[in-house]
Amino acid sequence: MSQKPPSSTDYPKKVLEIPTDTEGILIERPNRFLAIVEIDDNGTKSQEKVHVHDPGRLIDILYPGNRVLLRKASNPKRKTGWDMIAGRIGEEWILINSAFHRQISQWILENRIIDKLRNIDNIIPEQRFGDSRLDYLLEEGRKKTWVEVKGCTLAEDNVAVFPDAPTTRGKRHLEELMRAVDEGNDAAIIILVFRSDAKCFTPNRKIDIDFTETMIKAVEKGVMVFPLQFCFENNNIYYLSQIPLCLEKTGLIAGLIE
Repeated sequence: MSQKPPSSTDYPKKVLEIPTDTEGILIERPNRFLAIVEIDDNGTKSQEKVHVHDPGRLIDILYPGNRVLLRKASNPKRKTGWDMIAGRIGEEWILINSAFHRQISQWILENRIIDKLRNIDNIIPEQRFGDSRLDYLLEEGRKKTWVEVKGCTLAEDNVAVFPDAPTTRGKRHLEELMRAVDEGNDAAIIILVFRSDAKCFTPNRKIDIDFTETMIKAVEKGVMVFPLQFCFENNNIYYLSQIPLCLEKTGLIAGLIE
């Protein structure tokens, strides 16, 4: 049995407007946080430095020649004059700016999108637990739920996978969530899936076997995993649905974990 998303007929829902200023063509990505993009301003082409606010590899999006959406930096004195907002995959724009994850996840919690987190009284961001700072502490009476949020932009054969680069930090967060369960709290990880073609979610065994094994242990221990699917259209983020886990895709277990 798999985790089944709640049924609903009133989706997609608008979450957030993210204005963009121009489209460009990626020339190169010299390091994780910097891209060189060609911009065509009414026939005048220039190569601009662009800040990439996502530490992932993004190799299926940020490759030379691909189309990207940019927004002008609010600080004119910044070394990078532009921010990367989205990249193209097929006919779809994919949000690749993790600076918006907080606003999106806050919207999820405030609008009671996840049934099992519907009755919370308080949403407290950025709380320390153990050796980590987790994204949220949720309070429901005396009950506490610790929550971590991850963004997913990679999909293979209609399966959303995370991470797209090894993440010791992500593994540590899962370990902290398991510790929270051991101490009598609830714990959850929310996966923001920015791929509308994904049918289910699984950790990315090919990229990070340690993270994958740890996530499976976390699910077995009782850490809840909520993969939530979004799309980026006309400068707006829309929530589509919750998609199921398909942990059998990892090849480490037989069948789905409920």
